Amino acid sequence: MLITDGSLVAAIWAALHPRTLLLTAVTFLFLTNYLKNRRPKNHPPGPWRLPFVGNLFQLDLEQTHLVIQQFVKKYGNLISLDFGNIPSVVVTGLPLIKEAFTQMEQNFLKRPITPLRERVFKNNGLIMSNGQTWKEQRRFALMTLKNFGLGKKSLEQLIQEEALHLADAIGEEEVFRNWEKLKLFVSRMMDSHRKDWNPVEPRDFIDSFLTEMAKHPDKTTSFNEENLICSTLDLFFAGTETTSTTLRWALLYMSVDSEVQEKVQAEIDRVIGHGRQPSTADRESMPYTNAVIHEVQRMGNIIPLNVPREVTADSTLAGFHLPKGTMVLTNLTALHRDPKEWATPDIFNPEHFLENGLFKKRESFLPFSMGKRACLGEQLARTELFIFFTVLMQKFTFKPPVNEKLSLKFRMGLTLSPVSYRLCAVPRL
Repeated sequence: MLITDGSLVAAIWAALHPRTLLLTAVTFLFLTNYLKNRRPKNHPPGPWRLPFVGNLFQLDLEQTHLVIQQFVKKYGNLISLDFGNIPSVVVTGLPLIKEAFTQMEQNFLKRPITPLRERVFKNNGLIMSNGQTWKEQRRFALMTLKNFGLGKKSLEQLIQEEALHLADAIGEEEVFRNWEKLKLFVSRMMDSHRKDWNPVEPRDFIDSFLTEMAKHPDKTTSFNEENLICSTLDLFFAGTETTSTTLRWALLYMSVDSEVQEKVQAEIDRVIGHGRQPSTADRESMPYTNAVIHEVQRMGNIIPLNVPREVTADSTLAGFHLPKGTMVLTNLTALHRDPKEWATPDIFNPEHFLENGLFKKRESFLPFSMGKRACLGEQLARTELFIFFTVLMQKFTFKPPVNEKLSLKFRMGLTLSPVSYRLCAVPRL
């Protein structure tokens, strides 16, 4: 029987089993993925990756920061990990962190494009934006916060007032979980502000932003409604979520270690007493309380891998090549639990921040990150933590309910927070 070329191809095609075709297609896809994502020469070492998913199956998403420490022990202080199709490196140890974020900072200023950023933030706000938008929004936020009293007595008085409200409403919580609901909440606040907005007398951040928007009606800058919403929520998150989570860790540690709580209260009674409110001016006279707050931040470790950055140009770090576009994670967990830096790295111990009875700053303590991308609300957060914590310790003794055992386990969310717990707040007479 004579078979033409066309008929021959058709016969061969028909003879192929569908499974063979599927296997061929899958093999081709895997090979394409491998060639596209293979690591360049002199790339930092790391565990073996799977096509498409990278190292995701090797990471427990509930405790990624702890699993990473096992890889650090095996591969060193600069390791590669791929989160899906996002090539990443994890930087461990103070010398490398300082080299990346001070000496080579211009190459590490950018935020990476992750699914979360792409869907929620885009290039808006203070935390996840890049380029001109980031510069404009950060400069404006710092200027506005200073105009409203950041670092001044007037703002401290507002914090003191809020601390009293917190003490009055202890045990109550307002929780926003849905991003769209949050955006709607801020949007309604904007509408409310517009009704009686006076550009000459701004009352808060939203009023000031509306004034800045009015200066640029042609929309040639980043001052628009979407950035107003995102920047407001960034400030809310950075100034509220992180502070409240740290306070939750603080109350938990105080309830677990009653001896530390008693020492804090003794210092408060000696320096401040019961009659007046704590002030940041008291901080220098209260080294033990200050040390306890810092130790809570070290152990609480609420942002264990820092906010990610991205390599903006091909770079060399620790002798390894980092291609442009690589995501960079800072291993704050290892830094804050380094046995070379901390006498008892895994135990809550305020003595880590004390020397001869005086408060001691530690270079290996970076809860607010470092460099130009460091938390712009650091000063505000430090003030809030000191006043809120001191007011609560001044007015209450915290202890677990009868026959209940407290747990120091954590859960992963926007921040690393304690699992749900119950406390008794016993008023101090």
